[in-house]
Formats: sequence, structure tokens, C-alpha cells
Amino acid sequence: MAQDEGYLLDNRQAEAGARFDALSALFDASTFRHFERLGVDEGWRCWEVGAGGPAVAAWLARRTGPRGRVLATDIDVSRAGAAAAEGVEVRRHDVALDPPPEGPFDLVHARLVLVHVADRDAALRSMTEALRPGGRLLVEDADPAMQPLICPDEYGPEQELANRLRHGFRRLLRDRGADLAYGRKLPRLLREAGLEQVGADAYFPLASPACDALETATVQQVRDRLVAAGLATDEEIERHLSHVAAGRLDLATSPMISAWGRRPDPAPPSGVRG
Repeated sequence: MAQDEGYLLDNRQAEAGARFDALSALFDASTFRHFERLGVDEGWRCWEVGAGGPAVAAWLARRTGPRGRVLATDIDVSRAGAAAAEGVEVRRHDVALDPPPEGPFDLVHARLVLVHVADRDAALRSMTEALRPGGRLLVEDADPAMQPLICPDEYGPEQELANRLRHGFRRLLRDRGADLAYGRKLPRLLREAGLEQVGADAYFPLASPACDALETATVQQVRDRLVAAGLATDEEIERHLSHVAAGRLDLATSPMISAWGRRPDPAPPSGVRG
């Protein structure tokens, strides 16, 4: 995932692998459904931004075949390297700071990236500029402010504790520049970027084993910062993790907003009829 120096969920932490696996289990099917709808096909040139783990880029490589090209970029590519076995080109790249890679691309995709990037406008502009005329952009980002509870059914003290810790985690994200209402803005931002045929939908799982795995990995990654900020105690975190492990919580994710658009074909020269 693209990140800056203040990124809270570092790809190099021991729990990052479990977190990527859980995100893949929760959201890959939805992402691949959008790829299918956008018509990703053999020979397409694709840029996977903030690749993190290898699963999405590997799917694109299998779909586009030997005549296609899939480039997977991230600030930290340590967990994306496995995709190279599928023919994916893996490269270190900061989508907000570095020039767009050589293209143009038929598809540019980013999932759970821009919400964490300080200069989101520059990153979105870079991805849009990398599209060929007629190329598709698919941006998928969370909107934690739209559904702020990890336990929507807060019926007891275990659920209340889970939601309190989640509020603390989101405060840490906000303090590092994350826009917790970014997902809902995507359709407007894609239109403002000049894309056409813009659409969007939302998806969030509830009461899935992968939600439990994601919560465990996430809390373990940020527990020291939660304690240091006075947002939780070690005892509260251990108690919450034991509740998750016991399967007594119906955990949810933030809504994932998927927004897509098409770069217009160039206008014909003045005086030339189509």
C-alpha cells in the first residue's frame, strides 16, 4: 500500500502478512467483480497502485495473459514480490510524489491506498494521467466515518469495548492525515478529474472469520500506539483480543466504496466531423 512516513500500518510489521491475507479474503471477490464488469481482457496494460500483497496483481496477470502487462507498485514492495512469479513487474514507487510510470494503461487500480496518502489529489491526478484515452480507473477506498462501529450490534460490554478501541484506532489514523470520509467523495472526485461514465457502489462484510483475522492483526499492529496515546490499556487490548479469538463478536469492516470512470477519447480537431 502507498504510505508516507506517518503510515500507521507498516507493511514490514510481522502482522502485515495476516492483515493482507484477511483483506484479500474479504475484498478480492468484490474487486475482481469490478474488473470483470470493466472488461479487463487479454492484452490489457494494467497498473496496480499500492499493491501491498500479490493477489490482485496476480489475478490481473492471469487475465491479461502473455500479451498484456501488469505493473504493481508500492512504497514497500516486500510483500508484493510473489506476484513476479505470475509475470507481474514489481517496482517501488510513491504514487503521490513520483512521476507516473511509463504507460499508457488500459486500467489503473488502487484499493485502500488514497485514504492514507497525504497528497491524495496529486496521487489521483497521477493515476488519471497514466490512462490511455478510453482507459478505466477503479479506485476502492474505505469510508470509516460512514459506518464507524466495528460492532454495529453494540448490545453488551464486549461490543462496547471493541467499538471504543476502534474509535481510538481511527483517531490515530486521523492524526496521521487519513481522510476517514474519503470513500464517499470518490464519484465526485473522478468526475472532477475529467472522467466519464462514473459510477460507484459500496460493500462491507459482517460476521466473517476474515473480519476477526483482520481485527486481530490490526490491533496487534497498533497496540503500542494505542497505549502510548492513552486510548487503551494493555489489559483492555488483551481482553478485546480474547473476545475476538472466542468468536463472540460480530465484527464488521468499514464500507468499501468502489468508484470507476473512463478517460474520454480526445476531441476531434476543430472543423472535423466525426
